[in-house]
Amino acid sequence: MVLWVFGYGSLVWNPGFDYDEKVIGFIKDYKRVFDLACIDHRGTPEHPARTCTLEQSEGAICWGAAFCVRGGPEKERLAMEYLERRECEYDCKTLVDFYKEGNTSAPALTGIIVFTSTPDKVSNKYYLGPAPLEDMARQIATAVGPCGNNRDYLFLLEKAMFDIGHEDDMVIELANEVRKVLGMVGKGSVKEKKLVGLPHLLPAHMSAIQLHLLPEVITLDS
Repeated sequence: MVLWVFGYGSLVWNPGFDYDEKVIGFIKDYKRVFDLACIDHRGTPEHPARTCTLEQSEGAICWGAAFCVRGGPEKERLAMEYLERRECEYDCKTLVDFYKEGNTSAPALTGIIVFTSTPDKVSNKYYLGPAPLEDMARQIATAVGPCGNNRDYLFLLEKAMFDIGHEDDMVIELANEVRKVLGMVGKGSVKEKKLVGLPHLLPAHMSAIQLHLLPEVITLDS
């Protein structure tokens, strides 16, 4: 027996558990959306962050990374216990087919676990639902929690998708809107802050002057 888990958010760049194999690929009929509240990592109960979850969408694909844990039941148990603590806002574990680039017809893996959330505000207290782009950007630009700020989560996801060669247009659009908000509310403070990433490693749409800004120490988590 082996454990396979699909990551589409912070797991892509920061899995945080002991795994044996990482494979880049995608799942079908789901899209990434920023409709889930995070109140214990990058937000608080009073000012929740917006983090990504999956929404069913026929014909869509969602790129990310699949992680394999081998080595027996104990190693699998430890990995799953860690993931369940970390992904506590996600109320569902869904089994999906996973595809690798170059073969879109036959899944490379079946029954891979992905953490998802019920899109219902009554049954799922963490579900925020969709909002206008400008409203989401303002929330993401200002939310901060024990593991860092919400905007870094978004910018790091943007860079992670670029790094694996499969940028997400929605993530790029939202990240650029957050940069606009930060440009309005954070003028005069650039010299005191630290840019995310190195300019020569950034996608074309992410200039160094656009990137705002990590505290000197952050913990990368979902």
